[in-house]
Amino acid sequence: MAEYKLLLPSMGEGVMEATIITWLFNEGDNVKEDDSVVEIATDKVDSDVPTPVSGKIVKILKQKDEVAKVGEAIAILEIEGEGTASEEVKTETPAATPDTETLKTIEEPLQTVAASNVEFSGDLYLSPLVKSIAQQENISETELKSIKGSGLEGRITKEDILAYVANRGSQPAQQAAPVQAAPAQKPAVSAPAATVPVSAGDEIIPMDRMRKIIAENMVKAKHIAPHVTSFIETDVTNVVKWRNKNKAIFEKREGEKLTFMPIFVKAIVKAIQDFPMINVSISGDNIIKKKNINIGMATALPDGNLIVPVIKNADQLSLSGLAKAINDLAYRARNKKLRPEDTQGATYTISNVGSFGNLMGTPIIPQPQVAILAIGAIVKKPAVLETADGDVIAIRNLMFMSHSYDHRVVDGSLGGMMLKHVHDYLENWDLNTEV
Repeated sequence: MAEYKLLLPSMGEGVMEATIITWLFNEGDNVKEDDSVVEIATDKVDSDVPTPVSGKIVKILKQKDEVAKVGEAIAILEIEGEGTASEEVKTETPAATPDTETLKTIEEPLQTVAASNVEFSGDLYLSPLVKSIAQQENISETELKSIKGSGLEGRITKEDILAYVANRGSQPAQQAAPVQAAPAQKPAVSAPAATVPVSAGDEIIPMDRMRKIIAENMVKAKHIAPHVTSFIETDVTNVVKWRNKNKAIFEKREGEKLTFMPIFVKAIVKAIQDFPMINVSISGDNIIKKKNINIGMATALPDGNLIVPVIKNADQLSLSGLAKAINDLAYRARNKKLRPEDTQGATYTISNVGSFGNLMGTPIIPQPQVAILAIGAIVKKPAVLETADGDVIAIRNLMFMSHSYDHRVVDGSLGGMMLKHVHDYLENWDLNTEV
C-alpha cells in the first residue's frame, strides 16, 4: 500500500491559507475519489475539499480551527500502490526568482513569525503571507508601494516580494531618502475598543469567523473611501407589469423563478456602459479602468451573515442568462456551495435592502470598487402622472435607490448621472422585452 498526502488546494489569487471548519470523515474511514472530505473557510468563502484519489484516511494532520497554507498536507491517505505520493501544486513562475538559499532563509522563519512593529495602512492590499514576509524583513509601506505587483489588479505576490528581498541590496540609495523632503502625515490612529460593562443577565456572544471578517472589511472600506450617497425614487410600474406577465412563462420554460434582480442588473450594466468611469478601482495614484463588468450581488445567508457572489461578464449575458446566473449563485451561497472564485473580481455591487422591507439604505462600498447601488422595497403609492389631458393621480409602484460612491474618483455629477440612467432604464422598461 502507498501513502498519499492530501494537500490544501489553490483557492484563487490572494488566498494563501484556510481554516479547517470540520472533517466530514474520521481517521480509519474509507473515501472514494471526488468525495468531499473536509470543510474549510477562507476570508472569501466557505467550501469543501474533495479527495482526488480513493483510499483510507490514516492520519488527519490539521484539526478543526487550525490554519493550513495552500500546498500544505492536511491528511494522509492509504492508497493502492507503493511509495509516497501527493497532489501536484501548481504555482506561477515568477519573473525574477531568488536563489534557493534566499528562499530558504526567508521562508523558514515565516512558520514562527514574531510580532513586528511594521504596520501597514488599509491603502495597500497584502495577503497574509506577503504581510508576514514584509514584517519579517522590516519592509516599509513606502518600499512596498514601489514594488510592481504581478498579481490580480497589480497585487504583490509572494514571488514579487521574495524577488525584491533578494535584490534589495542593489536598490538605489534614494529609497532611504529622509522623510523631511515632504511634510510627514500623521499615522491613522485607531480608537481603542470601548470597554462595555456587563450586567447580570447579559449574554456574551463571541463573533464567529465570518462576522469578524465582515467587521474588519467594513471598517477598512469606510477608512479608505470617502463615501457620498445619492438617492432617487423610481416608478417601476412597467417592470412589475412585465415580470407579472412573464414569470409563469419563464418558470415553465426554464424551471426557475424570475425575480426582479436580473432586471436591476441589466439596467446597471447599461448605465455602467454609459459611464465606464464608475467601473474602476484605485491603485495608489492610478485609476484602473476595468474592461469586464462583473456585478457583485450582496446575499444574506441563513445565519444572518453576508456574502457577495459575483456575476462575471454580466454585460455579455441576456436577461435569461442573468436570471439563471443570479439564481445559481444565490442558491449556492445559501447552501455553502460557492467556490472561492465565485466571490472574486467584482467591479460594481448591488444590494437589495428591499428584500428586508426597507425603503432605502446607505450601502458601504466594498474595496477595491468605487460604487455600490442599494435597491429599496417596491411600494404602491399615489403619484402624479402627466397626461395629454392634464395631471392625474394614479396608483404606481415606486422604489427608492441609493447610490454610494467613492468621492476620491467619483464626483457628484458622475455618481448622480449614473444613478439617473439606471432610473431612466427602469422607468422606461419596454413591456415587450423578451426574456
